[in-house]
Amino acid sequence: MTDAQMPLTVCFQDDALVVVDKPCGMLVHRSGIDARETTFLLQTLRDQLNQSLFPVHRLDKATSGLVIFALNRDVARTLSQAFEHGGITKTYEAFVRGHTPQSLHIDHALRDEVDSKGRKIKNGTAREAMTELRTLTSWTVPEPVDRYPEARYSHVQLQPITGRYRQLRRHAKHISHPILGDVRYGKGTHNRFIEERLGIRRLWLHAKQVAFRHPLTDEAVCISSAIPADFRRMAAWLESVSSG
Repeated sequence: MTDAQMPLTVCFQDDALVVVDKPCGMLVHRSGIDARETTFLLQTLRDQLNQSLFPVHRLDKATSGLVIFALNRDVARTLSQAFEHGGITKTYEAFVRGHTPQSLHIDHALRDEVDSKGRKIKNGTAREAMTELRTLTSWTVPEPVDRYPEARYSHVQLQPITGRYRQLRRHAKHISHPILGDVRYGKGTHNRFIEERLGIRRLWLHAKQVAFRHPLTDEAVCISSAIPADFRRMAAWLESVSSG
């Protein structure tokens, strides 16, 4: 059975909403960004649960992790508004190039790259964008990559304060610590180095946790997903080859 045929992991479900762990490489729903894609999280989960679903937010095709769906339009509207007004906290983990600061507040406006239908645009409006970064671990790999005699990598936690298109990937590039495996905003030499050593090709970004007030009960809800096996493998490999 292929990954695409495996049942999706549901991390939370009640009468109002469902939170699912999206695999890397799957679109949330149809989009002009990748018109050739035929497999979508929305339809796959709808078939699996035999339940009508309403999208609340997006997650990049290349990013793995938690996605929230509402089970009716009213809940979808409430949760979408919570996203727009910062009422939902999302926490990601990523592997990035370089040794990052212990903590960093990134405040860097980002221009719109797509319209409301996912179609690419040029010279979009610049909008306020902020991200909090915290370093979990850093490593130095004693092998030459690019023009440097050794490679440096970090495992970081990222919390977007705003919700701009591909915000975390673009902010990581802005601070010169691009997310590994990012073919658009990253560094090809490091992406290839990691892929050759691990035999894994992916964007090393995972949406690990979401926290919000329940739209019906107003109770605090915090949902976490398991760290993917390939993330554990990456950390173990970096630890094994690191020179400290």
